[in-house]
Amino acid sequence: MARQKGLIKLEGAIGDLSFYKSGGEYYARTKGGVDADRIKNDPAFVRTRENGSEFGRAGKASKLLRNALRQLMMHTADNRVSNRLTTQMLKVIQADETNARGERIVSDGNPALLKGFEFNAGAQLAGTIYVPFATAVDRATGALEVSLPALVPTTDLAMVQDATHLRFGALGAAVDFEGEAFSTKMAVSDFVEIDSVEHEAQSLEVQIDAASPSPIFLAFSIEFFQMVNGEAYPLKSGALNAMAIVAVDLP
Repeated sequence: MARQKGLIKLEGAIGDLSFYKSGGEYYARTKGGVDADRIKNDPAFVRTRENGSEFGRAGKASKLLRNALRQLMMHTADNRVSNRLTTQMLKVIQADETNARGERIVSDGNPALLKGFEFNAGAQLAGTIYVPFATAVDRATGALEVSLPALVPTTDLAMVQDATHLRFGALGAAVDFEGEAFSTKMAVSDFVEIDSVEHEAQSLEVQIDAASPSPIFLAFSIEFFQMVNGEAYPLKSGALNAMAIVAVDLP
């Protein structure tokens, strides 16, 4: 690896040299690695092909699930959620004990491994709400529910600077990973003032298609706002909001 000097800084490739920028510095290096055709056809790289196939499948499944949960995660996910979810989805695929290596799929794996997945690593749901809440999934009727107990916001929830109100959200999704399709429903609570008063118990209910043959996911979120003259303003572009998959039901 060589460092570029001089007034002209290059990025890209010229012949066998690749030019790139890293950490504010410009570098040059010769092209290397194994030829793509060899990886595709050489028996010595069969494991590489198998791993690549399953990683690609995990990436596609991760994107499908993110699309299914998009309404709820728009203001709650960090900028690394795609990579983190793909990594966890690969574990789901690797749990498939039916298909051969390289051909394993999500539906024959263990989607239950996605329960507890946090969409914002910087503000996790587990560190935002301190009281236990219940979840329910009725596959036969398609009824999903998150039940919250009576709580006092200033003691039962993490305090977020400048926040005056919060809102709970729930989203249910039936996801057909192999068919690349999903159906979703979402519910949000009224705004809850962040004070020292006990607020009554409440439930968030969503209704998806009855008797779905696909894995069902239930996600729960907490968003923080500042209320000014009756208008709710999100705080810090959602950086302090929390969301996680709180229930997974398999067919």
